[in-house]
Amino acid sequence: AELHARLRRTTSPSCPAAAALAAWPMWYEESLDGRLAPRGRRDMEHLARRLAARFPALFAARRRLALASSSKHRCLQSGAAFRRGLGPSLGADETEIEVNDALMRFFDHCDRFVAFVEENDTAMYQVNAFKEGPEMRKVLEKVASALCLPAGELNADLVQVAFLTCSYELAIKNVTSPWCSLFSEEDAKVLEYLNDLKQYWKRGYGYDINSRSSCILFQDIFQQLDKAVDESRSSKPISSPLIVQVGHAETLQPLLALMGFFKDAEPLRANNYFRQAHRKFRSGRIVPYAANLVFVLYHCDQAKTSKEEYQVQMLLNEKLMLFLHSNETISTYTDLKSYYKDILQNCNFEEECELPKFNGTVTDEL
Repeated sequence: AELHARLRRTTSPSCPAAAALAAWPMWYEESLDGRLAPRGRRDMEHLARRLAARFPALFAARRRLALASSSKHRCLQSGAAFRRGLGPSLGADETEIEVNDALMRFFDHCDRFVAFVEENDTAMYQVNAFKEGPEMRKVLEKVASALCLPAGELNADLVQVAFLTCSYELAIKNVTSPWCSLFSEEDAKVLEYLNDLKQYWKRGYGYDINSRSSCILFQDIFQQLDKAVDESRSSKPISSPLIVQVGHAETLQPLLALMGFFKDAEPLRANNYFRQAHRKFRSGRIVPYAANLVFVLYHCDQAKTSKEEYQVQMLLNEKLMLFLHSNETISTYTDLKSYYKDILQNCNFEEECELPKFNGTVTDEL
């Protein structure tokens, strides 16, 4: 709104890009903040249908569905849309959505993360340095020139807002926004890196506490899998054959970092943009809209050994993942648990998230 108002005040007809943007209808309102867009609801409904088609035995009629969500409105709406996508056959209409912020928003409950990362300006040093660096400066000057504004009237945040508006209009309305005309593909890569830097230092590998805070969710997933294995071994019906938990990109990114996925040899920093051109850590691919991570537990009747009887696959955004310990897309449940034994046994949420007794500055901790 600030950027749009500025363009409307200062635009001259001799500046076509600025004139086009001044005439652009400002559709975004504060009331939309935190709400799920209609496109987002459709995404969740279609995801449910695709998963049901892929795992028909799991999504069969009268199978029990356990549905949990964070308390945020858009998450509850996402959960309801997923349930709607399954249709009446599963009896999903009667499924209550359980609110569970302890699991789905573990980061809010982790004092160490909140103090040392979330509310600590110095934690985002690399992000802020990149905003002032040569790559962003070049984009900023180019955008200022296109809008016939002095470069001093723009900053990295306003340029990022323009880029996000271009992205949102494409994603939500499926239109090529006039805001997109301000950016080349190279500019988009610079702005992608700025977002990846933020995700890396705030939710990824930047600080250990980012991922360690997710061990409460990681352990819960394995407790559910353990329970299913135990019930299967004793020939009991599986009490929770289908568990759907709806959280945030900020729920998923730390969990994937805890498990060691998408880790680059060199950290993402303000000064290594070109060296990171082929990085694994790309948040737009890891946690796009309607991102999803699925653990599938199989009982194999024809297994030659008891170890091979229970096997697991993981899918990220509906694509099979290669397990880090084997480079295969399927693992025995025993091997998977063995690989993550340290996190399963030694990652204690209360201890990880406790603030240390104060003996220095917050910067020391980082």
